[in-house]
Parts: sequence; C-alpha cells; structure tokens
Amino acid sequence: MLIARNLTCLRGDRLLFKKVGFELSAGGLMYVLGENGSGKSSLLRLLCGLLTPEDGEVFWNGKSIKHDAESYQADLIYVGHLNGLKDDLTVLENLEFSARLVGNMVDNGTILKALTAIGVARCSNLPVGLLSQGQKRRVALARLWLTRSKLWILDEPFAALDTASVVVLTTQLNQHMAKGGMAIITTHQDVDIQAQSTQILRLIA
Repeated sequence: MLIARNLTCLRGDRLLFKKVGFELSAGGLMYVLGENGSGKSSLLRLLCGLLTPEDGEVFWNGKSIKHDAESYQADLIYVGHLNGLKDDLTVLENLEFSARLVGNMVDNGTILKALTAIGVARCSNLPVGLLSQGQKRRVALARLWLTRSKLWILDEPFAALDTASVVVLTTQLNQHMAKGGMAIITTHQDVDIQAQSTQILRLIA
C-alpha cells in the first residue's frame, strides 16, 4: 500500500499544494488532475522520492520511503513528462541500461518484443536523438513492458501518442491493474482504464 500524509510542496516561495493525502492499495488507480501550474508533476516527483516535501511523508508498505528507499525504488517505475532517454544511445541501449539500473537483466529479444508492442521496433538500432517526439515517448513507455514493478507513476503518458498507441498503452495498463498493480497518472486524455478501485486527486492552482 502507498500512503501519503499531509504533503506540502513549495516551488521557490510559491506554495503549490498543502496537506495532500491519500491511500492506494493493490489494484488501485489514481488520476491526479489540475490546471497547469497546480503541482501535478511536482507531486509525482515527490511520490517517487525525487523531491523532498516541505511537510508530510510518504509510506510504502508501512515504511517511510525516506528510510527504505531501496526497497521502494525496486517496486516503482516512473515515466516523467520528460522521457529520460540518452540521445546518443540507441533505443536498445537506452532500454537495456534503464532495466539494468533496477536489477532487471533483459535481453535484446525481450526488449524487441516490448518495442514491437508499442510500435517502434523498427527504430531499435537508431540513436534516440534521431527519433520524433512521438517515437521517443513510445520508447520511454516501452519500459512498462519490461518492468516487474508494482507501482507505476506516469506523468502524461498519453501525450504525443497516436490513437493506436493510446489503445495499446491503455490495454497494458488494464493488464497491470488486473494483476493487482497500482498506478498514479496525470493525463488530459479521456481514457478508460479498468481498475479494482479508481480515485481522483484534484490539485487547485
């Protein structure tokens, strides 16, 4: 279970949000909604441990992520608004590197299956710097086919995707939720993700 208690976030001198709290259990999906500048991306980065809250705390399976960061990171995959790819590495090299960082030893065949699923296998040996924004987004999302993580935190995962790719990603999310996975998503897209429980957290700018 993921629990957030009384989270407060500042950006410089500006208060983005305060006293944000929720609980998310197996099979649970949470949409984080709000206008631009309301702090959606900051909240996701805070939940990942990439930002430190001004106040409040995040707990994973009853333990503070500050004190059990290694265990938490092993159960988490984060795909941010930026794709987190190295332009000078090939698509295959990027995905192999990101998988190995979390101790997931994957071979090229497995990576190619993931790229095929999201429709960019033909780009596998190209440097990422040569890809379009839509192709880069799909490469970043291919990590979801390679991960064993229980908690997916996704910042605008449907941005820059065509209609067919939106359907493919929605299906992958549905399968993850059906297996008892958890997901926290920001999106401006109207998508129908099936989950055992769904909640909405709305941030006010």
